[in-house]
Amino acid sequence: MATEGDAFLKARGRTLTAFRQDDEYQWRGPFYFIQGADPQFGLMKAWAVGDTNNGDDEWGEEIKLAEQAVQAINKLNPKPKFFVLCGDLIHGMPGTQWRKDQEQDLKNVLKNTDQDIPLVFVSGNHDIGNTPTRETIDNYCKNWGDDYFSFWVGGVFFLVLNSQLYFDSSKCPELKQAQDVWLNEQLAVAEKQKCKHIIVFQHIPLFLRKPDEDHDYFNLEKSVRQEIMEKFHKAGIKAVFSGHYHRNAGGSYRGLEVVVSSAIGCQLGEDTHGLRVVVVTDEKIVHRYYSLNELSSQGIEKELLDMLAKQN
Repeated sequence: MATEGDAFLKARGRTLTAFRQDDEYQWRGPFYFIQGADPQFGLMKAWAVGDTNNGDDEWGEEIKLAEQAVQAINKLNPKPKFFVLCGDLIHGMPGTQWRKDQEQDLKNVLKNTDQDIPLVFVSGNHDIGNTPTRETIDNYCKNWGDDYFSFWVGGVFFLVLNSQLYFDSSKCPELKQAQDVWLNEQLAVAEKQKCKHIIVFQHIPLFLRKPDEDHDYFNLEKSVRQEIMEKFHKAGIKAVFSGHYHRNAGGSYRGLEVVVSSAIGCQLGEDTHGLRVVVVTDEKIVHRYYSLNELSSQGIEKELLDMLAKQN
């Protein structure tokens, strides 16, 4: 008998057990998935009261938004292949007062996602700490599955990375090194398998608008960024989907598209609470950000549905 917790622990042994990998190496025509980011239970209150360290003692607003997101996804037809949440699942940092309650309330919402739509989790800075340790990462993995892993869906290779290890691995350098070794191995596998596309998910964007922009809280340090961008470019990776910024943004580097999606939860700019629909076709990856209201009431627009209907 599957337990409720199983839905949250699909990422095990550095792969996603929701898909039988041997069945997924072949391209079978266009499909789509849903990307969400930063439900971040607790930030709206903390932001409103001006105390982002301790002001996260209420998250009723975020519960409603997450419920709206799940309901919108469950109504979609055809169904998405999966629903990926690109980090900052909750606001409470490791060791803070409300964290366990925030996690439980998020799980109570997400468990209502259609069982045929696997959940894919990406670790954010609030999930494992701005300077993660082996302990904070282990705690995350017990709740949400592996912090980095790869999986195949319909001939497309997906990589989920722990971007916090690129941001500050000073307290766990050996874990950063392990992810680097693993990533190189994965890219070698992808080259051998001749996949249709490679797509990456990570919480912190490589950059927000320009590949050479200055480093700040919302992107990766320039030398680290350059090394990753070059590696991704050489490997033929098509797109990197991120969150963290609580606004929509993005740009490109030598054919690598960087997509930054705004939050399901607290907005820090002019965007609305929303989700991104990502259609994967034979030649390209097409995506559009929908407000939760729009996706709930109207579903996916005809232009994207037509792309899905085309059989290659």
